[in-house]
Amino acid sequence: MKLNQLTSLVAFLGLAVCAVAEDKPAANDGWVSMFNGQDLSGWKSNEETPGSFSVENGTIKVSNGRSHLFYVGPNGDAKFTNFEFKGKVKHMPGSNSGLYIATEYQDKGWPEKGYECQVNSTSHKDPKKTGGLYAVKDVLDTAPVGDDEWFDYSIKVEGKHITISINGQVTTDWTEPEGWDPATALKNMPGRKLSPGTMAIQAHDPKSVVYYKDLYIRPL
Repeated sequence: MKLNQLTSLVAFLGLAVCAVAEDKPAANDGWVSMFNGQDLSGWKSNEETPGSFSVENGTIKVSNGRSHLFYVGPNGDAKFTNFEFKGKVKHMPGSNSGLYIATEYQDKGWPEKGYECQVNSTSHKDPKKTGGLYAVKDVLDTAPVGDDEWFDYSIKVEGKHITISINGQVTTDWTEPEGWDPATALKNMPGRKLSPGTMAIQAHDPKSVVYYKDLYIRPL
């Protein structure tokens, strides 16, 4: 191998290592991996629709019908108040899902506690799209990302302030008002309120297929 070829190879490998490092935050920065890429350890599905969550090629595949996959952590009692979350998401055409925050495990139905950070492609009939805080501060009609492409999904909760970013761009910036009464403000969603809780991934309907990977959380 010629010297210039060897130099180019070393430079390429250096860039590849940097890229991997960027995708996997350092533990000493407080980031905790939520998904090992091999199985659903640390997660608990309510199995409302059996088989809605599986591991495929290092990703969590969401399909088959309504169910929710709750993050319980290594000790089964994961709970967060102030935190940052980041992960990679890909929704296929006509697909709907969501990431719940400040929630808790329940056997069936849409989670009654916490907020849903929407994951929903432009081609799905629901007008509330990816990057919105469902029914509270929505992104309407057009998703900020296309179908069948990986994108970065970030959530930050600090005090009563919720920020959602897609590919580094803020799509939702909302603060829960003092005296917030979701039973009055949202009618059918009385549990939409910040409190210590965990996260959950939503399987929405039989036609929706969504993938998640590189999931990390950092308490603040």
